[in-house]
Amino acid sequence: KNISNQKYETIKKAILSALRNKELTHTELFNQLNKSLKSKFSGNISWYGETVKLDLEARKIIERTSSKPQKYRLKRT
Repeated sequence: KNISNQKYETIKKAILSALRNKELTHTELFNQLNKSLKSKFSGNISWYGETVKLDLEARKIIERTSSKPQKYRLKRT
């Protein structure tokens, strides 16, 4: 599904800033997104967040850890 570039960039920025210098579980990451975008975003933050998160993983910008529970982090370059 295609989403608008503006919405993509808004969510992407929020995800990258949430993961800057830390690892977060899926729940923690989405709590952050909801908190930071609540009043600034029209649309379902969780749905868009999941879509963008999967895209960032596919592009190797973020990655999942092998820990339990799994956490997300910025991919080390």
